[in-house]
Amino acid sequence: MNTAIVSPITSTTRSARDSRPIPRRVNDVAKRALDIAAAAIGLILLAPWFLWIGWRIRRDSPGPALYRGWRVGKNGRRFQILKFRTMKECPESYRGTKVTGKDDPRITPLGRRLRDTKVNELPQLWNVLTGDMSLVGPRPEDPDIVATWPEPLRHEVLAVRPGITSPASVLYRDEETLLKSGNVMRTYLQSVLPSKLRLDQLYVRHRSFWLDLDVLFWTMFILLPMLRSFAPKEDLLFLGPISRFAGWYLNWFVVDTLVTFAAIGIAGLAWRLAGPLDVGWLPATLVGFGFALLFSLTGALLGMNRIAWSHAGTSEVFGLLLSTALAGAMAYLANSKWTEPPRLPPGLIVIASALALAGFVLVRYRSRLASAVAGRWLSRMGGALGARECVLIVGSGYTGQFIAWLLSNGSSVGVFHVVGFVDDDLYKQGLRYHGIGVIGRRSDIRPLVEKHDVGIIVFAIHNIQPAERERVLAICHSTAARVVVVPDIVGALNAVLTEHTHAPSVAQAAPPEPVAEETVAFAAPGVSPLQAELWLADLECAAKAGDLAAVSDRIRMMREGLQRLGG
Repeated sequence: MNTAIVSPITSTTRSARDSRPIPRRVNDVAKRALDIAAAAIGLILLAPWFLWIGWRIRRDSPGPALYRGWRVGKNGRRFQILKFRTMKECPESYRGTKVTGKDDPRITPLGRRLRDTKVNELPQLWNVLTGDMSLVGPRPEDPDIVATWPEPLRHEVLAVRPGITSPASVLYRDEETLLKSGNVMRTYLQSVLPSKLRLDQLYVRHRSFWLDLDVLFWTMFILLPMLRSFAPKEDLLFLGPISRFAGWYLNWFVVDTLVTFAAIGIAGLAWRLAGPLDVGWLPATLVGFGFALLFSLTGALLGMNRIAWSHAGTSEVFGLLLSTALAGAMAYLANSKWTEPPRLPPGLIVIASALALAGFVLVRYRSRLASAVAGRWLSRMGGALGARECVLIVGSGYTGQFIAWLLSNGSSVGVFHVVGFVDDDLYKQGLRYHGIGVIGRRSDIRPLVEKHDVGIIVFAIHNIQPAERERVLAICHSTAARVVVVPDIVGALNAVLTEHTHAPSVAQAAPPEPVAEETVAFAAPGVSPLQAELWLADLECAAKAGDLAAVSDRIRMMREGLQRLGG
């Protein structure tokens, strides 16, 4: 059998047997509950139809109504998959290829109709009920085909239950038409299978309850006769309408509603303690809930739910301020104009709006606020830093700031403590970048290492003369700290940019201006978005592991890759 040329998306794969976070476990429980409920209900409701189809199959050609074939399931365990039989019951059907093409003579006329409508797959509801399969998951393959997969890929894809449908099943629903001529098995292994496995890997890595609902939605959508020719784009497949609604609207809508309701409750309680508030608990609750919905809807309409708040800048607070002000103004008008007399004091609405804004900011910036408070507290607790490696960064340009960010975020927070930058720029002395200050000049490296018990010096300067570079590195090496030299990332990217930029004519050429370390352009022509995503994901994994050597190695590989593209 031919061996498929299949490679994992990246070299870093995660096993499903690793310790999983609580949300993933909750997701797995919800997924299994949906599988059992849907399979049980489906088998009961479809039982009469199944009996009729079985009778039609046996009438169409001699043989059993069901086909049982061996497939590889979760963790490599084999099981027998159930399908309505679509082939003639003869030795040739069992000796043929493991993959079926469009014009396969083994298929019966009724079997062709069952395969075109995917009705032949419905008996797999029994496999779902027994736990061998799931409603959504990578499609199970024949053991001989699974044997052609590379070990890391096989380990990753088989970490979950196979499914009746999958993202690959949606995009390759007409797979048999691609295999209608020539060597069917070779075409499948070399042209179709690699793409399907890539989609299976993406599903395994990003699987969620909402993604399963999206895949089920697209599966039913494309099975409608008038929509069979529609092919959803890959991004819509993995982030479909249900996932978008849940992630962009439902989650934040619920959070904002609870925050607003709490803000109105706190404001009302404080107002009642200070003076009379004769509203009544039930009317107050209904009015508070209505205002909460108003605030949440206003934020959603202004796009506040489509911001990646874990990476949002402080300027996004103005959007929250605008949405809260608009919602507060509408609540104020509704309370004063549409109710006689006003149910709530106007001042209470103003106070509740201010509290709601504070709550919106708190829940969106909670992780960074907590990290900042913890970092400040730890930096003032001398004994608390004993368990963390102190790092001094030489150079406060973009490269140095990038390294500081890597060491100050994620899992590195409890591993490293960046004591500060050293830089000879007089205008930078005493300034702070991402919460880390410039605490001295290059000549201060030795005393700073001794003062802060620095264990690692990160050299991140590339716009200096070679002689000065060697002098500063000599100072670094003369200390007891380890020295890590970070490659010139932005310099490598600028080199590629220069190679791909058309040079101006001699008449138009102007003398080049000196480029400071802080003013660099970022562009990488020739690099696909997928390749860039893989590079960044690999770099992020190394950074989260706190391995500076691995980070340096990943950056070196990125630079070499960019140079090859530029060549």
